[in-house]
Amino acid sequence: MGQVLDRIEAYAEEIRAEGVEGDKLMRLSDKSAQRLRESGAIRMLQPKEHGGLECHPREFAETTMAIAAMDGAAGWVTGIVGVHPWELAFADPKVQEEIWGTDQDTWVASPYAPMGVATPVDGGYRLTGRWSFSSGTDHCRWAFLGALLGDAEGKPAMPPTPMHVILPRSDYEIVEDSWDVIGLRGTGSKDLIVRDAFIPSYRTLLASEVMDGTAVQRAGRTETLYRMPFSCMFPLGITSAVVGIAEGALACHIAAQKERVAVTGVPIKEDPYVLFAIGDAAAEIAASRAALLETVDRFWDKTDKGLDISFEERAIGRRTQTAAAWRAARAVDEIFARSGGGALHYKFPMQRFFRDIHAGLAHAIHVPGSIFHASALTQLGGEPKGVHRSMI
Repeated sequence: MGQVLDRIEAYAEEIRAEGVEGDKLMRLSDKSAQRLRESGAIRMLQPKEHGGLECHPREFAETTMAIAAMDGAAGWVTGIVGVHPWELAFADPKVQEEIWGTDQDTWVASPYAPMGVATPVDGGYRLTGRWSFSSGTDHCRWAFLGALLGDAEGKPAMPPTPMHVILPRSDYEIVEDSWDVIGLRGTGSKDLIVRDAFIPSYRTLLASEVMDGTAVQRAGRTETLYRMPFSCMFPLGITSAVVGIAEGALACHIAAQKERVAVTGVPIKEDPYVLFAIGDAAAEIAASRAALLETVDRFWDKTDKGLDISFEERAIGRRTQTAAAWRAARAVDEIFARSGGGALHYKFPMQRFFRDIHAGLAHAIHVPGSIFHASALTQLGGEPKGVHRSMI
């Protein structure tokens, strides 16, 4: 195991217990956030010059899975907030210093969805908008937000030009009552509001340049980690959390079934149909894990050798990643249906794993339609256009 995972494993029982509190608070508990902070989980992809660990992304994924198997919300926050230092590594050094100069454990929230308009002014932009789903935001002091470049009238310029803008906590409001949901409650993925905040130019990145690698080249980063494709790195933490939640659900189910006796009086361990369901679910979850990690390893090896990763390879990688999440969730459905009525009780964790994994599927990164379309069309010699190239 890696050094971060070793620290996390030492507090496994506490993290599981704190997950119950987070589900009630509808945000990570302060103790849970502090354990993640002290473990270094959010610094795994952070540059070494700012106290980061610059870990292999496989190690980041495996750590996220392990945390999610203890508490889905803590794993989700690790996977999302933990990837932001990766992009910050090729932002302007001035903003890196502002964020990490006095505290290298400063967390940065999101989302990247372009829900605001950045209107050009002297020295930068004026930003206004409202963003949903800012996971872990209560424990963050900065935010990466998606925006559309505006025209002189403050309307989105045409054609649309997505940007990533970086703001300190003083420039946005957290809407406290905006997160009341059925799953991943402990992530505290609340809305953010920005009202006419000034964003200096050095705190912005063009989304297209982040995704095509231009931004990292301009920053002069030569490390393999930061030359990895955005379309591999950004979804990695999110899907790793979903796979980890499935692994937690499986472990919870197995523990509960060991001594369970069916209403017929037959021990569950003697029911061949339940045994088949457990074995089948375990195999599917393991396949999801292996497929996700294999893609990361292969992309790393090619990047490390200085080889380009083609659009077709990236599209297939996204297909593999998306399918891994859905496969894992279907496996959880199978075992939950055979967990008995006890699994419905809030006092047992099985129901929370069930709720969390389905909430995780709702993330835009897990929508299969355009990704499956693009990967198949490319393999058939076609050329995906428009939305079918998005996030690939």
